[in-house]
Amino acid sequence: MALDDDIARLAQQPLLGLMERDALRLVAFAAENRSLRAGDVLFRIGEPSDGAVLIVSGAVALASQDDGQPAAEILGPGALIGEMALFSSIGRPVTAIAREPTQVMRLSRSVMRRVLGEFPASAEAIADAIGERLRGFVSELTAVQNALNAIDRD
Repeated sequence: MALDDDIARLAQQPLLGLMERDALRLVAFAAENRSLRAGDVLFRIGEPSDGAVLIVSGAVALASQDDGQPAAEILGPGALIGEMALFSSIGRPVTAIAREPTQVMRLSRSVMRRVLGEFPASAEAIADAIGERLRGFVSELTAVQNALNAIDRD
């Protein structure tokens, strides 16, 4: 039953929900379930990423600076932290700290790569969705650039 619950949690994520059920089953089976206490650090800004973290219960604070300032964002159950780290090696842009007793699923990039290699339809669906996101970002940036250019001309 717990595995089915984990699969359902993963399927609710926009990108992961595009994957075939058997692919999600492998990701869920390989996920590391962890219990955190309030104040436990998931990762710090600048650390290399190795995957993503799905919050099952509790809350995680994200801070863009490691200087004790209040968190920039608090995420709760269902939030996926570090989604792009499932597909690319990047430095962590924030520090993530449990705000209260929290349950998380750690999803490994190496497992994701193996699963997508075994399920090419899932890999294609995710690649298409990421491509669509990138096209949207480029369109938004073009609009901002055009607005800035208009200001410069005035």
